[in-house]
Amino acid sequence: MAARRGNPNRGGARPASALRPERWAAEARGEIAHLDIPADAGRERSFEIYCSFTVMHRDAGAASHGLRVLVDGAHEWARRVPTHNGDRDLLDVRFRRTVPPGRALRISAIGEAEGAAPLGLSITAEED
Repeated sequence: MAARRGNPNRGGARPASALRPERWAAEARGEIAHLDIPADAGRERSFEIYCSFTVMHRDAGAASHGLRVLVDGAHEWARRVPTHNGDRDLLDVRFRRTVPPGRALRISAIGEAEGAAPLGLSITAEED
C-alpha cells in the first residue's frame, strides 16, 4: 500500500513557509519615512517596531533634532533633543504593536533638524 500525504492546509493549518516571522523596513534620506504593512486576513500579529533618525551637527552653533512617530495616523511618540557636536547623533525609539486579523498597519516617522543635517531615517518592524 502506498503512503498518502494529507493536505497540510486542511483544518486551517498554515504551510511552514507562511509561519516565518515577517520583517518590514523602510529608509529615507530626508525627514519623512512611511512603512505600510499589509493586512493578514488569517491571524493576529505582534511587531517590535524600531524608528531611528540620524543627523550630523553642521557647525559650532546650537543645533537640535527631533523625531515624531505616528501609527495609523495617531501620535505614538515624540522627542526633541540637542544635537551633540561631533560626528553623528541619533534619536531612536522602540515599541510594540499588535495588529488584529484583517487590519493593515501604517507607521510614519518624521524627523526634524535645526542646525543639523539629516543623514537618514529608518523604520523596521519585526514580528515576534
